[in-house]
Amino acid sequence: MVGGISLFLFASKLQRKMQSALMRIALALLVFALIPRRYDGQMFEEWCIADEQTPDDELQRALDWACGRGGADCRKIQRGQPCFLPNTIRDHSSYAFNNYYQKFKNKGATCYFNAAAMVTDLDPSVMAHASSSLLRTTDSRQDLKK
Repeated sequence: MVGGISLFLFASKLQRKMQSALMRIALALLVFALIPRRYDGQMFEEWCIADEQTPDDELQRALDWACGRGGADCRKIQRGQPCFLPNTIRDHSSYAFNNYYQKFKNKGATCYFNAAAMVTDLDPSVMAHASSSLLRTTDSRQDLKK
């Protein structure tokens, strides 16, 4: 009978250890599943940019709010600063909207700006670089035709 009790106690301890190990594995898998990932395995990032369909006058009002009462840091889009060019309402708005969004999204801020903005997972700095490179290439070709 003593051997049977020892076997029973051993089996009980083993079962508890296995349950504990399975719980740890399940918890680790749950945490890993909750981490947002992009399809290419990189961390998911979001940017807040001006909506292409928003008229410039609405963008200007939203830009003024973001850089004023909204609290976005708009120093880099001032003349002579690194993000001044391209000097368009749309580009400056995208910069200000994203600055505001990144700064305050963890405090409940949204990327709405009275329907003037939208969230994207495409890095706008890469897109801006690609489009400015395309513009320079197009300008160069036009210069060659002259």
